[in-house]
Amino acid sequence: MKIFDSNSKIIITCSNRIAPYLQKEVEALGFKPDRVFKTGVELTGTLQHCIQLNLNLRCASQVLFSVTQFRAANADELYKTLVAFEWENIIDADGYFSITSNVDNETINNSLFANVKVKDAIVDYFRNKTGSRPNSGSELDKAVIHLYWKEDWAEIFVDTSGETLSKHGYRKIPGKAPMLEALAAATLLATKWDRKSPFINPMCGSATLAIEAALLATNRMPGLYRSNYAFMHLAGYQTAMYQTERNKLDAAIINVPGLQIIASDISSDAINISKINAGAAGVFGLITFEEGDFETTTIPEDKPGVIYFNPEYGDRLGEEAELQATYKRMGDFMKQKCKGYTGYIFTGNLELGKKIGLKPLRRIEFYTSKIDCRLFEYELYAGTRKPPPPPEGGTLE
Repeated sequence: MKIFDSNSKIIITCSNRIAPYLQKEVEALGFKPDRVFKTGVELTGTLQHCIQLNLNLRCASQVLFSVTQFRAANADELYKTLVAFEWENIIDADGYFSITSNVDNETINNSLFANVKVKDAIVDYFRNKTGSRPNSGSELDKAVIHLYWKEDWAEIFVDTSGETLSKHGYRKIPGKAPMLEALAAATLLATKWDRKSPFINPMCGSATLAIEAALLATNRMPGLYRSNYAFMHLAGYQTAMYQTERNKLDAAIINVPGLQIIASDISSDAINISKINAGAAGVFGLITFEEGDFETTTIPEDKPGVIYFNPEYGDRLGEEAELQATYKRMGDFMKQKCKGYTGYIFTGNLELGKKIGLKPLRRIEFYTSKIDCRLFEYELYAGTRKPPPPPEGGTLE
């Protein structure tokens, strides 16, 4: 089997609760998913498709390409099968590889042990066949082999991504408690923002949301900010395979006349960090940065859009009481100063969310790390809300 000539199962992983937005991205690229599950999307394709997916997906973590599957009740059976697999079709004999895994087998109490058995099988295969072996280690910057092993069923994937795709590569300085780029992108895809009207991001921190908004509006893909992927270190890889997809990214960038993205923060350090990150992403000129309390943020009135807060959650003792007033001020500010806009507040503290004082139109579920989060959506009416007209020939009760 020559890996670049093969059609196989592709698993695209993502964080929990992001799969619906990943699915939309995959379908927008022209793929038809075979299955969507809690933490990913499955489809069928080639390694060339994997290259395209790696460069274009905002919400993904890894793109895995299946190469073999088999029964293995224990580590010895796992090794016996893999030491006979034709690894030269996957890894160069003088290359470097890493092992990752997802293991749920009653005979294994430490997944690192399973990783070692896979590594030993690959090394012994090459030694038996060539008398030498590729190097291996924990770095994910070369070829990466992934073991999925549940009960007595094992599957070996090539992880075509290597380092996670959830970090988009432009954020040079993370700032305080930053939102992961893939999560930020997914929450933006969950909003009603049309990518043309104003996007206002008070309390911006390191400006991940504002930057992702600028990238989304101008169709700048994550592949613009990364030059190394694990697929580049597989046997049979040719640079033209990547360059074909990479060239498409530059051609896909669009200009949005009159686009207004405003990011504000009370911290001068946060604004400085935000400017550096926006510059690295190539969108510095698309974002207006303002220093000051969120209530001083400029709110364009001619064409209402979206206002999006990502406030602190109050992790430390004593912080929650102090933040109650802040959350109430956010609600008051949106109600009084952002009429006509659609408001969003992302929080991992659902009790604090009750202090906002507005009734959310939607409560969209997300996770950040292991924190149960909500993206609250508010319709901020410009005037008195008018009831819908009665149906013809009848009345509303």
